[in-house]
Amino acid sequence: MMGSGMYGTMYGGLVGVFVELLIILLIVGVVVMLLNRSNFVGSGNNERLVKVEKDVEDIKKAVEEIRNKLNEI
Repeated sequence: MMGSGMYGTMYGGLVGVFVELLIILLIVGVVVMLLNRSNFVGSGNNERLVKVEKDVEDIKKAVEEIRNKLNEI
């Protein structure tokens, strides 16, 4: 019987362990590549966050100036 002696390896022995490690590394590599492509991980998010915070502060200043001008009128 062909699979009665194998437990957890597809090909048996060291070759099976090696193949399984390659498959695991391939899956991890694909996941990391997809996460990097989607900008989920990386320093780009920090730069974007700083830019958005600066834009929000600029908008707050502009709204405050408009509010002051309306109060003068």
